Amino acid sequence: MRLRLGDQAPNFQAKTTEGPIDFYEFLGDSWGILFSHPADYTPVCTTELGKTALLKQAFEKRNVKALALSVDPLDKHFGWKQDINETQNCEVDFPIIADEDRTIAGLYDMIHPNASATATVRSLFVIGPDKTIKLMITYPASTGRNFNEVLRVIDSLQLTAKFSVATPANWENGEDVIVVPSISTEDAEKKFPKGLNIVKPYLRYTPVPE
Repeated sequence: MRLRLGDQAPNFQAKTTEGPIDFYEFLGDSWGILFSHPADYTPVCTTELGKTALLKQAFEKRNVKALALSVDPLDKHFGWKQDINETQNCEVDFPIIADEDRTIAGLYDMIHPNASATATVRSLFVIGPDKTIKLMITYPASTGRNFNEVLRVIDSLQLTAKFSVATPANWENGEDVIVVPSISTEDAEKKFPKGLNIVKPYLRYTPVPE
């Protein structure tokens, strides 16, 4: 099954380190990130789960719930979780899915046979409160994810879902944003009282709206 941006995120039930879950019930009205790992007890994955745990407050501030997945069994997850806490100086308290039969990996197209016939690649999905897919990022097994970039994109997604704006290259939260082309300059001047910086008729900046 090939998923695309805007598609409904498949629901599933799973065994996790935090008990059994229904994915939709777990998310509730929150945003979510679902990210996969090639295997337990691997070095890059250990740093990634540790980084996610250390960013707990940053995710909570954005109303985001994290959920990790590996095709290894639950008992192995518990042992690995202890290693993550010890080596990354953190406390992993978000669920790690045990997807032994690769059902969820199949739903989310996390196994790329030309990379590995059995292990999941580093797929990451951002899912909105409406349960649709807002972002998909895939990394090879050898490259750890940049979770600060994940937070940056979530900031952009949440802002642009609320206002008629887009975010420019390398945008960081708090910086000026771009008025979308579908809004006329006349309407934009009313809609964005902080003012416009009109570089070109199609390139108009405004401070972050409240």
